[in-house]
Amino acid sequence: MHLIPEWPYLKRNESVVQPEAEERSQKSQLSSRKSKKEVEVWIGMTVEELARAMEKDIDYIYESLMNTAVDIDSLEADSHLDEVWIKEVIKMAGMKLKWSKLKQEKVRENKDAVKRPQADPALLTPRFPVVTIMGHVDHGKTTLLDKLRKTQVAAMEAGGITQHIGAFLVSLPSGEKITFLDTPGHAAFSAMRARGAQVTDIVILVVAADDGVMKQTVESIQHAKDAQVPIVLAINKCDKPEADPEKVKKELLAYDVVCEDYGGDVQAVHVSALTGDNMMALAEATVALAEMLELKADPTGPVEGTVIESFTDKGRGPVTTAIIQRGTLRKGSILVAGKSWAKVRLMFDENGKTINEAYPSMPVGIVGWRDLPSAGDEILEVESEPRARQVVDWRKYEQEQEKNKESLKLIEEKRKEHQEAHRKAREKYGTLHWKERSLIKYKEKKQQQPLKLKERVERESNVLPIIIKGDVDGSVEALLDIMDTYDASHECELELVHFGVGDISENDVNLAETFHGVIYGFNVNAANVIQQSAAKKGVKIKLHKIIYRLIEDLQEELSSRLPCNVEEHVIGEASILATFSITEGKKKVPVAGCRVQKGQLEKQKKFKLIRNGHVLWKGSLISLKHHKDDISVSKTGMDCGLSLDEEKIEFKVGDDIVCYEEKEVVAKTSWDPGF
Repeated sequence: MHLIPEWPYLKRNESVVQPEAEERSQKSQLSSRKSKKEVEVWIGMTVEELARAMEKDIDYIYESLMNTAVDIDSLEADSHLDEVWIKEVIKMAGMKLKWSKLKQEKVRENKDAVKRPQADPALLTPRFPVVTIMGHVDHGKTTLLDKLRKTQVAAMEAGGITQHIGAFLVSLPSGEKITFLDTPGHAAFSAMRARGAQVTDIVILVVAADDGVMKQTVESIQHAKDAQVPIVLAINKCDKPEADPEKVKKELLAYDVVCEDYGGDVQAVHVSALTGDNMMALAEATVALAEMLELKADPTGPVEGTVIESFTDKGRGPVTTAIIQRGTLRKGSILVAGKSWAKVRLMFDENGKTINEAYPSMPVGIVGWRDLPSAGDEILEVESEPRARQVVDWRKYEQEQEKNKESLKLIEEKRKEHQEAHRKAREKYGTLHWKERSLIKYKEKKQQQPLKLKERVERESNVLPIIIKGDVDGSVEALLDIMDTYDASHECELELVHFGVGDISENDVNLAETFHGVIYGFNVNAANVIQQSAAKKGVKIKLHKIIYRLIEDLQEELSSRLPCNVEEHVIGEASILATFSITEGKKKVPVAGCRVQKGQLEKQKKFKLIRNGHVLWKGSLISLKHHKDDISVSKTGMDCGLSLDEEKIEFKVGDDIVCYEEKEVVAKTSWDPGF
């Protein structure tokens, strides 16, 4: 900023402007007022947008706001400007302001799709139950479902832990059918278990007879209670010698899960998913509870359902697994879910077999989505494609309006902060002459610049930007939930640059290169071309099939960015038995007569003097002698004399001398995601 000393002079002498000059000035102002450029603006426009509207460069906007309460240092090209500062910049430029129609836009009519009113009881027909299997990790949920389905799901799961939600229809020998939602039992997937409980009729709670109630068991009970869903208890691993089913039942009493044996209404079945014992008894208990619930649905009219899982298939595009809850889904139906819509092109069951219709309680794979909806989104059938687009447009508009409200709220908060800072600055400099104010501000800015540079360098070396890619929406959601538990930003900041579903793309690599970040892929692939591109750009791609391995990798990456810890390793200890001094040249040097009690003293290492448990000095030795001979090492039991590199230290009999060395130890992040 350049200072103009002439300003005060001009102000003092402005009254001496000649009448002729004043008349010319008025004519000039009148002329300029007529020819003022009109600039169309709108609320929340960015710095770049304002510069473009004014046909100026961005620096002009920065310079115009230089002496205002706006924090110029934090202002970027895409920063939103408050209405006050938009007006100020336009005014300073001598231009005329015109608000865009965006500001005057009328409230749009709500075009959203909603569920139909409750059906006439006469239209309701019986439906089979939707059951969720829940419980602690490794308590045997997948193996149990495997026995019911007589497939090899458990054998195919990476690490023996279910990776994402699947929906399966099981036909029993009795002719009854049950839809199972197979939800992961790992702590990281709490959100997916919660979503499963919201579409389910019955929860089968699996508890290992040899392990009892664990953390995820309690979470599963809470999810079932929140959704007001009844529980059937499956006490698994009853084939083990150490199995204690009664202990499990007693432990569950503390969580208001009361089995029939104890006077409650929760059926408990002792099973072994490994051997298949009592599998049919468990299925029959589930069917019996379903009959008591008298589950019914309306199979007519527009379809309603819920997205259980969503993913992108290379050959089919966006695909969802859904549970139909009302109506009958057919090929050609027009659906909306979240901010996506579909014309059903193909439907298939859990075995990949094409089907023509899907009724209430049926799990179905749906192909034909324009975009990928999110797991948990409500599915509604609409009458036509234009209507579907109208609904999606409305929902996107609502989301944009919500974002604008949040942006304006942030802008207002920032404006108040700036005003308060400006007020304090005026109070601080108010009594000073303008030259004194300028000098103080210049000195403060000069002091802040190296500090800001240092902070920036430290920040860049202490930030881990990451990109997350997953095979399905639920997996990505679970990973994001883990990220939410990150509480070690004081050590290293974890920055989520981007996340999404699908294989690693060139765009992911470019983003990682820009932000100096790492790409983490869960159950996805990176083509050779992509890996070669990443290698050239110095981008790390880390692919995993087991979620806790991915998190361990992330913890290691975070730890690698932390400064090493310096630890002291004691080499030897000695006690001071006598003190004296020797003359070297014209000065007296204090000497301690010591005996080595443990280890050895090595002259080239570091030392410290300890008195009554307090460290008085740390440094190096000037000399280490045995009798009159210089030595480099004094071992256990030896007497020696030593002097320090600090002359002002006074030894006392009974002090301790410790010889040690400093070693750098790799630091570990303190973040514990709960595994």
